[in-house]
Amino acid sequence: MIIKINRKIVSNIPAHVVLIFWSIVSVFPLVWMFAASLKEQNEVFSNLSLIPQAWKFVNYLTAWNVGNFGVYFFNSLFYTAVTLGFALFLASMAAYAFARFRFIGRNIIYFMFIGSLMIPIPGAFIPLYVLLIKLGLADTRLGLILPYTNAALALAIFILKTFFENIPKEIEEAAVVDGCSKFDMYWRIFLPLAKPAMATVSIFTVLAVWNEFLLALIVINNRNLMPIQRGIMVFQGEHLTDYPLLMAGLTIATIPLLVIYFFLSKYILKGITAGAVKG
Repeated sequence: MIIKINRKIVSNIPAHVVLIFWSIVSVFPLVWMFAASLKEQNEVFSNLSLIPQAWKFVNYLTAWNVGNFGVYFFNSLFYTAVTLGFALFLASMAAYAFARFRFIGRNIIYFMFIGSLMIPIPGAFIPLYVLLIKLGLADTRLGLILPYTNAALALAIFILKTFFENIPKEIEEAAVVDGCSKFDMYWRIFLPLAKPAMATVSIFTVLAVWNEFLLALIVINNRNLMPIQRGIMVFQGEHLTDYPLLMAGLTIATIPLLVIYFFLSKYILKGITAGAVKG
């Protein structure tokens, strides 16, 4: 038994070495970014150590106030929260209809949504921008929220529809006997059961909206409306050589994503596979 265990451990060593190396490569830029954010300007490239000579936490206060990161951070929170609310509500209702109703053109409409996943998002920017100009939505909050919501719907509908399809019909039949309407069944039964899938959709949506840059670069020019990823570009232009402040701003933008990853990443696999096995 001991020999078998040792052989198993030895056979896994190459995989563990590769994973450890990959982890170091992935984490090192984050560590360097945080270390650089606490250094002085002349120390960023002259001192290769990850430990600053003087811990300049004031860089974060300067980036937040002088760099206007407080406004950018709030804007990103607003865009993310509103987009997530719209996406969850609309996608869950659409997925419920696709999964449990039978109507003419159901499959055609569904595959139109899924087909949009194969279209590169930047490829739609020009017609989208022209449309926003004609509607008077360019350089407005709604001009970002609507495209963000539209971009999140396809994947959200795909995940939720798969989950809803595998909820046993007996639950639905029992609800009908108890006098539930279609909407009551959706709101009181299907949504509570779909929490793992909803969590997965939420994670993907939050990460996509928080990290989005190209559309915000095209649509938003008003600094008071810029999300944090767009604001970083403006901040870099104003402080071209002030790397500590730039790194402090990047750290501020990264912290929410790290928190989401560490506390909610387990729901991604659970939500995707939750509807894979029929009850």
